Amino acid sequence: MAKRKSRRSRNNKILDRKVGIKPGHLFVPSEAFAPRFFLMSFNEEMFEEQEFASYTLMLKRFRELPDAKHWIDIRGYGDLSIQEQLVTDFQIHPLQMEDVINDYQRPKVDEYQEGLFMITRMLRWSEEQKSVEDVQLSVFSNANFVLTLQSDYADCLDPLRERIRAGRGIIRQRPPIYMVYAMLDVVLDFYFPVVAEIGKYVDELEHRVLKASSKVTLQHILDLKNELVKLRRIAWPERDKLVELLRMEEDVLPENLKVYFRDAYDHTIQLIDLIDSHKEMASSLVDLYMSTVSNRMNEIMKVLTIISSIFIPLSFIAGVYGMNFARENPETGEVYRYSMPEIYQPYAYPILISLMMLLILLQLYFFYRKGWFNKSF
Repeated sequence: MAKRKSRRSRNNKILDRKVGIKPGHLFVPSEAFAPRFFLMSFNEEMFEEQEFASYTLMLKRFRELPDAKHWIDIRGYGDLSIQEQLVTDFQIHPLQMEDVINDYQRPKVDEYQEGLFMITRMLRWSEEQKSVEDVQLSVFSNANFVLTLQSDYADCLDPLRERIRAGRGIIRQRPPIYMVYAMLDVVLDFYFPVVAEIGKYVDELEHRVLKASSKVTLQHILDLKNELVKLRRIAWPERDKLVELLRMEEDVLPENLKVYFRDAYDHTIQLIDLIDSHKEMASSLVDLYMSTVSNRMNEIMKVLTIISSIFIPLSFIAGVYGMNFARENPETGEVYRYSMPEIYQPYAYPILISLMMLLILLQLYFFYRKGWFNKSF
């Protein structure tokens, strides 16, 4: 139920947009968080990190350090004036900023001034709802900075922040475009645990189907198939985005850095293979569910058939001796030769009951020899 509500809320976000507004029109979603401003400034000799109370203070500090490389991290879209200032201060096209705020764009990459504008999607697995939650990450990179914008305060980039703080690796020595790769690498690395959790959930659903399947289990399987379709719609554009990046000119993406993006491209191929594998397994679970239901129906029909087969001859005997044909004519006293003499025998009733019981035992023995009581039959 919670999963369906989240889908409806996402659809409502799309429907809330006014039809016919001019291109590049900026608006703030009603549920958007108030923006928070973070700045990391560093080079080979120095490192500085701070959260600022306002956009103005952050921009001032950014301009005071022209020789450093910067990671400008803005989380939350709750102030329209900030988006408008970003368009002016960083020469962002209004259409690109519109894609940022709309917050549900497919992964893509465009050239932006002297750098790149890129959209990627961060994933996490909701164990409670058994669904994939995704958050858009918008990235602008230029000669000396990387600007990231996202709607939520929490993200998956903390491992990258720790590497920059500790000075590990070559991030401080490389140009900002390398930081873009590092962000992509961390985002894609978090896809694998999500896919692994889906694999565990597939195994869990398979166990449920084999143990005690129900319509609820079938609904969970269908929901999982929808999640895998959604995940595939994210992974394929991520792959296409990296292909487009690798085709860019050397002045945009230096040749010595393309090897890193090729590695990220390989990760997307692995992810797509895993997603397709889980998608096929989820489809096979539907077939397994239908087969299990059919087998259980066959077991029920087998039991009913055995019961019916036992009572058919008993019903025939009871019907024959229940016809009540007279043995003699009450007026003339004539005895009919072909009437039922057994009904006047003193032990006719117990003999008939014993005959019925013997018939039941013979039938059960016959069914046993035929293997009808074997569950694998």
